[in-house]
Amino acid sequence: MSIIVPLHELEAKLAEHPWGFLVTVSDDQRAHSLAVPTQFVDGVLAATAGRTSRANASARPEVTMVFPPASGHDCSLIVDGRARVFDDHVEITPASAVLHRAAL
Repeated sequence: MSIIVPLHELEAKLAEHPWGFLVTVSDDQRAHSLAVPTQFVDGVLAATAGRTSRANASARPEVTMVFPPASGHDCSLIVDGRARVFDDHVEITPASAVLHRAAL
């Protein structure tokens, strides 16, 4: 089950998810994921990222952040957005977000 998270409510939802997986796509179209702490400042997610994630996001800036639930009964938070790449991090402008509960 998915619940749309309005972007104006995203900061409050992110407070419940201190870290997430940055998912990028490589040149050979494979997903690359990296567990990262994030900060949400002025409507933008900032995440420290390694060389591979930065290269992928530079070539294909549409990325996804997946924030796992704090417990097995909570929802994951999934954020799709567009990345800007810097020397040691990426900044992601969210385009959409959903809460997703596992079908257990």
